[in-house]
Amino acid sequence: MHNSPLYAAIDLGSNSFHMLVVREVAGALRTVAKVKRKVRLAAGLDPEFRLSRAAMERGWDCLRLFSEQLQDIPADNIRVVGTATLRLATNVDEFLSEAERVLNHSIEIISGEEEAKTIYEGVSWTSAGEGNRLVIDIGGASTELVIGEHSEAKLLNSLHMGCVTWLNNHFGDGELSEARFEQAIAAAKAVLAKVAEDYRALGWRTCVGASGTVQALQEIMLAQGKSERVTLPKLQELMSQAIACGKLDQLQLEGLAAERLTVFPSGLAILIAIFETLNIESMTLAGGALREGLIYGLLGNNHDCDARDRTADSLISRYQLDKEHAERVRDTAIEAFTQLQPAWRLSKRYGRPILRYAALLHEIGLCIEYRKAPQHAAYIIDNIDMPGFTPAQKKLLSALLFNQRDEFKLEPLEKQGAVTARQAIRLTRILRIALILCMRRTQGTVPRFTLEADEDALTLTLPSGWLDEHYLRASELRLEVERQQKMGWPTRLLEA
Repeated sequence: MHNSPLYAAIDLGSNSFHMLVVREVAGALRTVAKVKRKVRLAAGLDPEFRLSRAAMERGWDCLRLFSEQLQDIPADNIRVVGTATLRLATNVDEFLSEAERVLNHSIEIISGEEEAKTIYEGVSWTSAGEGNRLVIDIGGASTELVIGEHSEAKLLNSLHMGCVTWLNNHFGDGELSEARFEQAIAAAKAVLAKVAEDYRALGWRTCVGASGTVQALQEIMLAQGKSERVTLPKLQELMSQAIACGKLDQLQLEGLAAERLTVFPSGLAILIAIFETLNIESMTLAGGALREGLIYGLLGNNHDCDARDRTADSLISRYQLDKEHAERVRDTAIEAFTQLQPAWRLSKRYGRPILRYAALLHEIGLCIEYRKAPQHAAYIIDNIDMPGFTPAQKKLLSALLFNQRDEFKLEPLEKQGAVTARQAIRLTRILRIALILCMRRTQGTVPRFTLEADEDALTLTLPSGWLDEHYLRASELRLEVERQQKMGWPTRLLEA
């Protein structure tokens, strides 16, 4: 048994200091507090790797903010770590002496290898994925690259390059020119050259980014109407937009937060170098990294299931959903998906999992009330932490739940970016039919069925005589046929 439901992780990074405070609720973590301050510790390192007094003062001042919250948390439930800049600083003891006095807690300076392992631990808990996974975390003074599978890190390195050090080395005078970017990218490639072959040889199936740079990229792309997946052409386009601004103090990119402006070009240059060196096709944002890894390490939980499954199980428990019924709807929806996947060219990788979770969580809105349950369900999904789900996946899940019954509302389906709008609509049509077929809520009452499609035309075939014997579900299916036909999607109901 843990002494307290509260846990805290503090990351003394090279660019920012972060504090995360959580509670464990129904097998999942609920964030209680997040505090972040730009300290830019790495900017205070001189050529002899001594931290300036001003940089240390910025750090101590930030820790005074953290210390008040820590007073409510048992020492055994707190972990505070320092990373790249504190590893490098020759006068680190001077900083740590005052920092530990302010926090009233010990601070660990972790090695680059331990940092990479802990980052991977945080990613494996909060991001879904099968097979080998490449994790990229660009910090202020170091960049961690890890390939792992499930909870096991197989290959890891902590490289001496980061968005603050690359800012000082390559964009120090504020000039954003093609030559400066080329210089910064070439320097990053020189660092990567020592380890690149090992990564290419081991290989990976998916790639996730776990840094502020990747978070900023995703915010920009979504603001500019692009999908959440980061690709090299998108990075090169953003580099061109930055170069067009000319100067760092004139940098303006739609979706780029003011607090990220200073170190964004240097982080972008490093990421372009990584993409080009390792031939990365695409990358999505991880759900967590170092701080989450520290928290899960404190909890000592195991990795028995996928991050999204843990999140779904937690929500089913927290909102007291009927799990047996939810699983029946899930199985019916997946059977329908499997039948229609070839004809509708549905995405097994991006569409099938979200349909599965929409079926499992379709009743979550009932915790508020029945009449507007679909709207309530969408609101909950939009506004709750869901480890394992990317922002685009949450939007698709929300859109499916919003459209689970009654009239179709196409706008949410068209605005999500996880799959095409056409695929989102087709997933919705599948979910609605599955829900009607499962209305009896009893094992063994879902009929055998066949679904066939020709473009938007859909035919549902049921056993002979079934419609007369099951009057309520037959009536609901006929209403659903009318709704789909009204939208311009030919739909038929047959018996055979």
